Amino acid sequence: MIIDAHQHFWKIDRADYSWLSKDMGVLYQDYLPEDLNPLLEKHGITGTVLIQAAPTYEETLFLLSLYERYDWIYGVVGWIDLSSPAFPKQLDSLMKRPGIVGLRPMLQDLENSDWILQEQVIENLKWLIRYNLPLDLLINNKHISSILTLLKTLPNLMTVIDHMAKPNITKGDLSEWKEDMNALSQFPNVWCKMSGLMTQANPAMWKIEDFEPYIHHIVQTFGPSRLLFGSDWPVCLSAGSYDDALQIIKRNVPENLTNKEMDKIFSNNAKAFYKLKERGDSHE
Repeated sequence: MIIDAHQHFWKIDRADYSWLSKDMGVLYQDYLPEDLNPLLEKHGITGTVLIQAAPTYEETLFLLSLYERYDWIYGVVGWIDLSSPAFPKQLDSLMKRPGIVGLRPMLQDLENSDWILQEQVIENLKWLIRYNLPLDLLINNKHISSILTLLKTLPNLMTVIDHMAKPNITKGDLSEWKEDMNALSQFPNVWCKMSGLMTQANPAMWKIEDFEPYIHHIVQTFGPSRLLFGSDWPVCLSAGSYDDALQIIKRNVPENLTNKEMDKIFSNNAKAFYKLKERGDSHE
């Protein structure tokens, strides 16, 4: 059993994907459930967690409409403006609908690397703790300091680091990234997604073994009980395939992991972190 804990859908004519442009090649087209479903069947993926890709409340409602139609979408990680005084009211409204399992601010796209430490944001994040709702962190090296401050300020906030905080695999310098991961892993409520690695490597030249030192370190620091698999489809298509995203993790995890530990990484941890439930057979 495999749960893909990180995938996206988008429909370009919705016009809220400001980061998508015509020069992005394969990514500049619609990606919807009918495009992913054959890949899930091919690779034995039983369910997915659908992650926001636009900083709009309207996109979150769009993703929830897909959740209602497809039983293999186990949950939606949506977006609400954490810097808005209206956040608690919007969150309350969203939580009355089935499907929301987390929220994600798009921190990597914000100019201010300390944005998440604003007083209003901190106050709104306390609502996530009250609802027992986790936070996805889309970050890279420049955010580590502010995230560590956040974790000290709100130690009860459940968070997951998307894409292993985007190490520079093309450059291949692990030392600073290892220190960052060591620091983050000291907080027991911080989990980590093994996802999005292909797009951090040279898309034309990467080899499967290039990812081994990164995956070994993340398993060593976080342990098999706080790691989740995610494909980052369709973003991964800019550097490879869905099969590549799966094999990069399967073939590079330490050989001494037990079947139980592998089950945690590939399904049970996603269930636990996002409080997912299987939903039966797929619709449509």
